[in-house]
Amino acid sequence: MDGTADAGAPRARQQNSAPGRLGPMTSALVLIGLALLLGTLSVLVMLPAAQHLRSFQDGERAPATLHTSGSCMLGRCQVTFEAGGRTVVADLPVGSGGGKSSVGTPMIVRYQADDPQVAVREDDVGGGGAAALAAVSGGAALFSLVLSVVALRRAAAARRPGARPDASGRVAA
Repeated sequence: MDGTADAGAPRARQQNSAPGRLGPMTSALVLIGLALLLGTLSVLVMLPAAQHLRSFQDGERAPATLHTSGSCMLGRCQVTFEAGGRTVVADLPVGSGGGKSSVGTPMIVRYQADDPQVAVREDDVGGGGAAALAAVSGGAALFSLVLSVVALRRAAAARRPGARPDASGRVAA
């Protein structure tokens, strides 16, 4: 033994980055996972929610009152209104706005005549916050993919034979 702590460790396995920093390959994998998560949220959750809200464009109009307030974007709000001569308490679907309104706030809703148990605020019939959130999460997914490509290029540059990192752990291209 020559007295060094890593005498038997091969040089290829030693990490060149500073402690507490992610390597470029780990960064790329995290960014790819984030892109997949955001893309899934956009495509499988928020786009269908926006389409569901748009499906009420031809629905019956009725004056309503906010019955239960909460996180309307998550579908946790209810409204009361008259439909077919009876009072209905209907859920606002996922993607609805109006979450900052207090109980008793008047609004106009649209509902399907054959199923008044789900109503949509007339302000949300164009897609509401769900369409905006789908666009934002889709854009963030694309941005994460671009960053992951940059991180993968750094990882490839670091593995080139003869590439030596500088003091910050970066490899000169």
